[in-house]
Amino acid sequence: MAGLLVAVFWAILVSFLAVVLVRLAQTLKAATKLVTGVTEQAVPLLGEASATVRSAQDQLARVDSIASDVQEVTANASALSSTVSTAFGGPLVKVAAFGYGVRRALGRRNTTPRRPAVVVSRTVPQARRGGWRSRGKD
Repeated sequence: MAGLLVAVFWAILVSFLAVVLVRLAQTLKAATKLVTGVTEQAVPLLGEASATVRSAQDQLARVDSIASDVQEVTANASALSSTVSTAFGGPLVKVAAFGYGVRRALGRRNTTPRRPAVVVSRTVPQARRGGWRSRGKD
C-alpha cells in the first residue's frame, strides 16, 4: 500500500511539473514574439534616428559657419567705426563748435543793446534784535 501511495504522489507531482513546464514554454514563446516585434520596429527607428543626427550635424556646421561670418563682420564694423570716429570725430566737433560760435556772434550783433533792468525799491522791515532765541524772553 505504501508503494501505491508513493506512485500516486509521484504521478501528481509529475503532472504538476508538466503543467508548469507547458506554461513556461508558452511564456517563453510569447516573450520571443515580443522581442522579435520590438527588434523589427526598433531597427528602422534607429536608422531614422541616425539620419536625423547626421542632418543635425550638417545644420550645426552651417550655423557655425554663419556665426563665424557674423563675428568677422562685427569685428570689421567695429574697426570701421573706430576709424571713422578717429578720422572725422575731432574735425566734426571743431566744425560744430565753430558753427555755434558764429551763430552766437551773429545773434548778438543783430539784437539791440538792452537797457539794464530797473529795480523798484521796497522797504524791507528791519530784522529783530536777538534773533529767534530771544522771542520767549520778553
